[in-house]
Amino acid sequence: MIEESRNAIESMMRQMGESVIGQREVVRTLTLALLCNGHVLLEGLPGTAKTRSIKTLSRVLQAKLGRIQFTPDLLPSDVTGNEIYQDNDGVHELLFQEGPLFNELILADEINRAPAKVQSALLEAMEERQITVAGKTYPLPPLFMVLATQNPIDQEGTYPLPEAQMDRFLMKISVDYPDAESELQIIKLLQEEEGRKDLELEMISQDHIFTAREAIQKMPVSATVEQYIVDLVVATRHPERYGDKLAHWIDVGSSPRASIALHRSSRASAWLAGRDYVIPEDVQSVVHAILRHRMILSYHALADQITADAVIDEIINQVAVG
Repeated sequence: MIEESRNAIESMMRQMGESVIGQREVVRTLTLALLCNGHVLLEGLPGTAKTRSIKTLSRVLQAKLGRIQFTPDLLPSDVTGNEIYQDNDGVHELLFQEGPLFNELILADEINRAPAKVQSALLEAMEERQITVAGKTYPLPPLFMVLATQNPIDQEGTYPLPEAQMDRFLMKISVDYPDAESELQIIKLLQEEEGRKDLELEMISQDHIFTAREAIQKMPVSATVEQYIVDLVVATRHPERYGDKLAHWIDVGSSPRASIALHRSSRASAWLAGRDYVIPEDVQSVVHAILRHRMILSYHALADQITADAVIDEIINQVAVG
């Protein structure tokens, strides 16, 4: 059953790769987040297939997709739902009308365009997998995943995400432009799609996702790898231990959620590779997506145009395994 689930998930990744050309790492990271039951923030310029990736994932999984277009005038009830007053054959009652958060996959498009009240409405859903409205709590679907997008350059009319909300995203994916060869394939693919209503996709059962999650949860991790995970995260909090360069770059380090996320994502990476044990390379393959949104860089780093990924590269170079 485990091998069958791995084959199904590999089929899902292959189909996503054929639909979202030139974004292999995006497809892999989305899959890891799904296997870890975590949420994802996708940051990239317009036209880099962020929305297409999410829509393809929902179709392969046959998952209900709820799209929320975040705007400055959005209200929390537009996201969570609200109680409405109804008259049913003379009986007056309040009925809860579910909002788009009650779907299985949530596309939070341009999440940083909504004010803090709306963004905070997502916090309970992302952490507790439930919604509380008018004192009543409503559970969300078992397969519940928030996939939020934001544009890194268009900052007019935007509201920066609170640190607490950023921390609840398991991973942050940087979506870049495809290379020239991939872009040529994109043009040909879209030409082939013209005139066809839907892409031909092979659906997989959501049971394979839950089977994989159970196997990943049970996977053991050696004490050496666990110590390596903790050392990487601690290096963001005490960069002065690893040289003046890191101390000069980092103002605030990562929370314990980073260690938990690294541990979980490393197991998922090992499982996807067909192993039942975790190696340091698994940790290194996910550490950028886990940490890049969980550090606050110093003014000096920003002034010198040092990116979070460059800081993480330096951390990997400085922190020894074992």
